[in-house]
Amino acid sequence: MTRRLLPVTLALLLLGTPAFAADPSKPVADSGFSGRAATAHYSAPEAAAFAKQIERDLAAKGARVAIVFRAGKPRNKLPEGVSYTHGAFWVYGDIQGGDGKIYKGYSSWNLYQSDGKTLPADQSYLAQDFPIDFISGNQADDVGIIIPTPEMQQKLIAVIMSPAYARLHVPSYSLVSNPFDPKHQNCTEFVLDVVATATWGESDYAVIKSKLAQSFTPTTIRANGFERFFGPLVNPLLKMDDQRGPIITTTYDSIASFMTANGQVKTNYVLQRES
Repeated sequence: MTRRLLPVTLALLLLGTPAFAADPSKPVADSGFSGRAATAHYSAPEAAAFAKQIERDLAAKGARVAIVFRAGKPRNKLPEGVSYTHGAFWVYGDIQGGDGKIYKGYSSWNLYQSDGKTLPADQSYLAQDFPIDFISGNQADDVGIIIPTPEMQQKLIAVIMSPAYARLHVPSYSLVSNPFDPKHQNCTEFVLDVVATATWGESDYAVIKSKLAQSFTPTTIRANGFERFFGPLVNPLLKMDDQRGPIITTTYDSIASFMTANGQVKTNYVLQRES
């Protein structure tokens, strides 16, 4: 019989878990409306402390899986109505440390834009890293968090741990991918696709997109005609051939609204970094 751990147990298990980081030799670029910022917003100790703060907060709320969002650029550099640029699943489980020991903690499951070296810059890849890696790319003193209901957490974990997770990945990367079109994808659309798969138990990507078109309200990005027409020439990541009419994409707010409408949210909030 599987025993369910109480929230306090999750928090206690984290106390002895060190701060892990991914192999720095592996290229990691941000996703959404951002590349990695030229300068870090936090010092290394500040990033580690904020990462642990988020882990403790999630554990105290009994989250086996949560969706966490960060801002890859300063807020004044983001489009109106967009607070965060990158979202990922934080999954609680076993982590093997450099010492070979197994610890309990959260790992971050991401879609990342390529750095242009190992893959073309307009391509993406799936990667698993750690909270400190996630937070090191943040350019704000807060993160957006969606903790699904226990039932939805179980469904999400089932998808994430299955072959369906990788099959949902569309390598062609666009900063403002249309969530109703299968041509391109960014990190937040990938999160939405995983949520949709868990919601409907559907693995056919065309069917998922069709159902989203009927039930998901995207975020509209304001852009004048010049930016829209010349964007692909100026920035190869701003692909517009999947956009028809107003520019629409997926954000923290639109995912939270979709999940709330489907009764899948236990809590949804912004967590401020402790000073």
